[in-house]
Amino acid sequence: MPSYKAPVADYLFLLNDVLQIERHAELPAYSDLSVPLLEATLAGAARLCEEVLAPLNRVGDSEGCTRHEDGSVTTPKGFSNAYRQYCKGGWVGMSFPEEFGGQGLPSLLGVVVTEFTSAANLALGMYPGLTRGAAAALLAHGTLEQKATYLANMLAGTWTGTMNLTEAHCGTDLGLLRTRAVPQSDGSYRISGTKIFISAGEHDMAENIVHLVLARIDGAPAGVKGISLFVVPKFIPTADGALGPRNSLSCGSIEHKMGIHGNSTCVMNFDNATGWLVGESNRGLNAMFTMMNEARLMVGTNGLAISDVAYQNAAAYAKERLQSRSPRGPKLPEKPADPLIVHPDVRRMLLTIRARTEGARALVAWTGLQQDIASRSGDPQARERAEDYMGLLTPVIKGVLTDWGLDNAVLAQQVWGGHGYIAENGMEQFVRDARINQIYEGANGVQALDLVGRKIVWNSGRALKSFIAEVKGYLDTRTQAQGMAAFVDPVRESLVRLEAATCWISKSRNENPDDAAAAAYDYMHLLGLVAVGYMWCRMAEAALTRMASAPDRDNQHLNSKLITGRFFMERLLPETALLRERVSSGADNIMALPDEAF
Repeated sequence: MPSYKAPVADYLFLLNDVLQIERHAELPAYSDLSVPLLEATLAGAARLCEEVLAPLNRVGDSEGCTRHEDGSVTTPKGFSNAYRQYCKGGWVGMSFPEEFGGQGLPSLLGVVVTEFTSAANLALGMYPGLTRGAAAALLAHGTLEQKATYLANMLAGTWTGTMNLTEAHCGTDLGLLRTRAVPQSDGSYRISGTKIFISAGEHDMAENIVHLVLARIDGAPAGVKGISLFVVPKFIPTADGALGPRNSLSCGSIEHKMGIHGNSTCVMNFDNATGWLVGESNRGLNAMFTMMNEARLMVGTNGLAISDVAYQNAAAYAKERLQSRSPRGPKLPEKPADPLIVHPDVRRMLLTIRARTEGARALVAWTGLQQDIASRSGDPQARERAEDYMGLLTPVIKGVLTDWGLDNAVLAQQVWGGHGYIAENGMEQFVRDARINQIYEGANGVQALDLVGRKIVWNSGRALKSFIAEVKGYLDTRTQAQGMAAFVDPVRESLVRLEAATCWISKSRNENPDDAAAAAYDYMHLLGLVAVGYMWCRMAEAALTRMASAPDRDNQHLNSKLITGRFFMERLLPETALLRERVSSGADNIMALPDEAF
């Protein structure tokens, strides 16, 4: 059975040495974030994930969820108890305001715990993850009464949350949705319709489930401009917050899926269910996007998490599995063969996973810091810049990190060879679980279109210009720094390619709109590589600085960081040259084949 060890040391290096979070003491929650508190928080999350959640990962995959005749759903053995332990530790609401039952800790720490949880047990971690997203939407757009009714219970984990967008005939194109909302005299609405692919839509782990549902009020405009958001609980709360009558909604079935079997993916039927408007009428997408953006960052982190747990198990196997001899001669002459780890091609696969994963982890952590600056800083300019970065990088984190997640899981499986194809070893589950991350919360092609069609042109390209200026400024001040040329120079070359690709898209989009759409996916990965390259520069600088000031401390960890970073620069970042060429190849060839020829 696979094992998991939370990367606590790597995160402490990122938070203390790379991001230097002590410099952000002006932010609420950061001033009280002492080193002992930080270490205790990460250690507590690691224990829970390693000892409680991870052992249930294969159980959840093999058992799955069961729907009963009355529409109820039972989760796999052990899930409910593990979920209660998760909630008891306060992990659901750790980054939410204390006034609503949260702990008021930084969002950055929430990102860390999301990686731990998702790596240990992706299917189980989705239940509290979706709850946090729903709570964020209610916190941002709900009425005072709605916040008082729902948030404390959701952040305690006694109630969970979902998002209900997709219908059988419409996924990404939500303007086609048909779920209806009929206003009632008491201010409520009657919600009728069917939603599909609803993660955690029905289960036995919480006493109530709070559904956020997109629907169209009778008489609303067609398309996305006529969509509203409603809170529709499984049990309608009474005036004092207790559970009231059962609402007229039900789980019609659960999907039989490729992966994440431990999460109940439901068809939800709403039959004149009672719901209440969240935010303004006909502006439901605006409110739901609060949850969707939270979910996209969570899903990107899920891609990172699968990469890490798959790597850990592949690396352990490579060090113990004896197979053939080293090209340079026997490494263990007393053994019948050498371990896999001596073979250059095995190391190529492991280092590819590791370089992507450690770089992606730094990018996710840096983005978590930006989230805190955007929501908590008292400096308007700092908030604006952080919000720009969040908007620019959310589709990149979701798209690139989940693409890497599947690719990395496949590479890790390949290290195991035929044994990686056998279910009991767990590697094939990582492959199956990783696949969904590229699809839901907006398929990765849609993320790329969002990036190119909206994010890089929003406010006259302010976000991208600001990000490029930050990276340039960093590189310019480190050009002569000892040991940094191997990192600075490749990133500078890749940044030039990014700027050239951006100019090509800006010029071509007016001449042929298909060109920008055809370039979007490659452009997303180009920007992702540059962003991760920037993170590797910062990690290398932090490692070199610490080695110079404390040469006997953590030498193996820091040396490994530098070697892995150089691998990224020499073997992975050059892909930006290929991506730059693909971007400028245009759409003519893609669109030339007639529809009927496919």
